[in-house]
Amino acid sequence: MGKQSDKYVWILAGVCILSLFLFLGESLFNTRGEPREAIVAYSMLDKGNWILPVNNGVDMAYKPPLFHWCIALISSIVGGVTEYTSRMPSALSLMVMVMAGYAFYAKRRGKELAFVMGLITLTNFEVHRAGTNCRVDMLLSALMVLALYQLYKWGEKRLQGVPWIGILCLSGAFLTKGPVGAVLPCLVVAVFLWIRGMKFWRIFYSFFGVFIASCVLPFVWYWAAYQQGGDKFLQLVLEENVLRFLGKMTYESHENPAYYNVITVVAGYVPYTLLVLISLFALKYKKIQGKPREWWTRFRTYIRQMDDARLFSLLSIVLIFVFYCIPKSKRSVYLLPIYPFIAYFLAEYILYLLRVRPVVIKVFGSIMTSLAIILLAVFFSLRMGWIPETIFSGRHAAENVAFMRALGTVPLGFVSYTLIGIMLIAIKSFFSTIRNTKFDNTRHYDVIVLIFSIFLLLDGLLTPTVLNVKSDKPVAEQIASFVPEGTLYVYMPNQVKGNPMRPFTVNFYLGDRIVPFEDFMPEEGYLIIGEENIGTFTENYGGYQIKEVYNSHHRSCDDRKTICLYQFRKE
Repeated sequence: MGKQSDKYVWILAGVCILSLFLFLGESLFNTRGEPREAIVAYSMLDKGNWILPVNNGVDMAYKPPLFHWCIALISSIVGGVTEYTSRMPSALSLMVMVMAGYAFYAKRRGKELAFVMGLITLTNFEVHRAGTNCRVDMLLSALMVLALYQLYKWGEKRLQGVPWIGILCLSGAFLTKGPVGAVLPCLVVAVFLWIRGMKFWRIFYSFFGVFIASCVLPFVWYWAAYQQGGDKFLQLVLEENVLRFLGKMTYESHENPAYYNVITVVAGYVPYTLLVLISLFALKYKKIQGKPREWWTRFRTYIRQMDDARLFSLLSIVLIFVFYCIPKSKRSVYLLPIYPFIAYFLAEYILYLLRVRPVVIKVFGSIMTSLAIILLAVFFSLRMGWIPETIFSGRHAAENVAFMRALGTVPLGFVSYTLIGIMLIAIKSFFSTIRNTKFDNTRHYDVIVLIFSIFLLLDGLLTPTVLNVKSDKPVAEQIASFVPEGTLYVYMPNQVKGNPMRPFTVNFYLGDRIVPFEDFMPEEGYLIIGEENIGTFTENYGGYQIKEVYNSHHRSCDDRKTICLYQFRKE
């Protein structure tokens, strides 16, 4: 590597560490998704079953175990599963994906372009959120993207040899969320090579062999899991991997129309979608000439003449996007594998705008600077008590007031003032830039640094302060004070077959002590129940005497019901 390349690598690695690892554990679990994954790793370590652990008394994990293995391994080193250790696999995955993307594009499209691409990948909303969450999606996406890079390199060698690293990445993706993780990278690179003129059957047999090889390790786990879970496990695999794609699941799961994917990508790439929107009003457009047949001819010529790395990136976006438009089940995180490739084209676009329309970068940076100033102004207004609590009304007024009070009273220490200082420096730097009559070709970094400073302030101070108000951890601690050990029961009616609601957050913070009441029908014990569900419980189980022990007056972040603890005894 050259001197300049080393500089980019170290800067990019430093940005990854600062943006991903400093504040990874600051936010308590405050949605049902994160503790649902973390509790699987907890049960692995607690019960010693790393194949098919059971949590919440009766539940098997819905996804293959690689992500949970990673959490359990990291947690075993530090002594237990925490918010930080459970999010670390996602953060590590994102960092590896960014650094691998830099290495891939630096060799094929230039170091500066690859560097900007890495920064954009880190500083868009959807990828940053996934990289700091305890969910399987970032690990899956990173493994798929790494497999795409490795299979592309294999294609550069005309499919000579065996792409062992690519096969391992495909196996890992399979073990993270099922066969889709191995199928899609093979499909993308196979189509790319076919467009580039390689014979179809050679491509087919080569990639079929790669896919079969990538199934070996997952098959070992699936067989071992079947020995433990039997037909119930097979039904779960069928539900998650086949019926989900066909839209025939036994319950509705994130069902959305095709245009939902467009909306999520546009929203997910905030703030850079704003840059693209602004640029649409600044570019000069040529009149479209010719007939549709001529357009198609020009398009085919353009594709044939496109650089290989650019065509590969375009196909990665289009094929993966179209694939995820097919099933009824759609979520924004399903499209994470296309985000690095969109970042590549955005990097190209930003460097192009710097040459032909630098005013777009100025306007975009000015808007981001204004947002940063507003963010600081609102925060300090809350600190000074200038915003009255009476601005909130309606059903969620109490919760919104709690958020406001938390921001107004959170202690500010060295770290908080440092984050605020970084943002102020970034704002001043950009103001210095726009005062210059000449806007040179490095000023886009000032804008990216400003965006980075906003993410840092949100992650290190503002977001944890707000989200911790939502968390059920304080409630779990109160319940533990009443029932310090032993099994606790939960009653949550209106369950959907195949997708049961559980108190995942409370259960995690209580050490996986909660089991469903209806599955065990105990004679006596303690019951965790939503205040709104007490009437339903007494109607269905009239043979029990119940007495309130604790009312949290806190709406659970899992099902938004007020958490109560009751003692019960069968009459």
